[in-house]
Amino acid sequence: MHKENWLSLQARRPRLPHALLLIGQKGLGKYALAREFAASLLCENVAPDGHACGQCMACNWFAQGNHPDFRLLQPDALGEDVETEEGKKKPSQQITIDQIRNLDEFLGVGSHRGGLCIVLVNPAEAMNRNAANSILKILEEPPASILFLLVSSEPSRLLPTIRSRCQAAPISVPPTEVATRALVAAGISDAERWLALSGGSPRFAREMATSGQGAWLELLANRLAGGRGADPLGLAGELEKAVKDSKGRLQLKQVIEAVQKWLVDLTLVKNGLPTRYFLGQQPKITMLADMIPAVRLIHFYRTMNQRRQEAEQPLNARLFLEGVFLDYRALFSR
Repeated sequence: MHKENWLSLQARRPRLPHALLLIGQKGLGKYALAREFAASLLCENVAPDGHACGQCMACNWFAQGNHPDFRLLQPDALGEDVETEEGKKKPSQQITIDQIRNLDEFLGVGSHRGGLCIVLVNPAEAMNRNAANSILKILEEPPASILFLLVSSEPSRLLPTIRSRCQAAPISVPPTEVATRALVAAGISDAERWLALSGGSPRFAREMATSGQGAWLELLANRLAGGRGADPLGLAGELEKAVKDSKGRLQLKQVIEAVQKWLVDLTLVKNGLPTRYFLGQQPKITMLADMIPAVRLIHFYRTMNQRRQEAEQPLNARLFLEGVFLDYRALFSR
């Protein structure tokens, strides 16, 4: 599915920069592609198509997660077996400065195998301010034979100075027909609906379809379809419960992203275009869009961008969601 993107990465091999930034919308498989590229660069018997052989010592180390010339930086919450016991501190959603500082020895020793040393940062926008400033100092004076692979679905959240020190590698969205066939082949029912909700990203669509997200998404859509008759406090309570019951699989930011998609569909219909995300709700969305002044939609979407960032901070989920849905109902005030 990423044939063209893979060929583009392979074309960079003869003259690799010190930092590559893989960018594209969520759920395209950017992280998997970055790992595959890293494995191929570390492989000691690369296949003609550029893929790692999977058999050499370097490939075995990489598969086991202990290659001496590879480091992965990601939030603790993305690690394996992160289910948190009640009362214990939740795994961090951020990449911290301590994780960057732990690279000092790795960057100073040099390659153990005489090739590249690779640092994969995923997602790069998860770096908090201190971590971002720390990695920027490394990128300003990068050690020899070091490649940083940064993966981002929201590159605008990165420091401009970090973006300027990376070569961008855009990852494209696969054609709808190709993505739909892949989902159907994977046994996903109602593939078109999930692909639309994911914005065309097959990996994200598959994750949504298989992780039990259908229930809370349907609840959200049905309640938002109530317009001025929606019950903000009741909806906030229902979604807070869904977040708690998910034990970390559903996060507040995902709820906000879904509301943003609903707003995008309202805006599209307001301008005479079909819905992009909530395909089955188009008739209701069309009716609702006629009730909302266009300027209110614009202002509320901007507010939701701020809410999206707030959702990643420690806060009272119930009060936060109540505020969001009270603001949504206000769109329909006369």
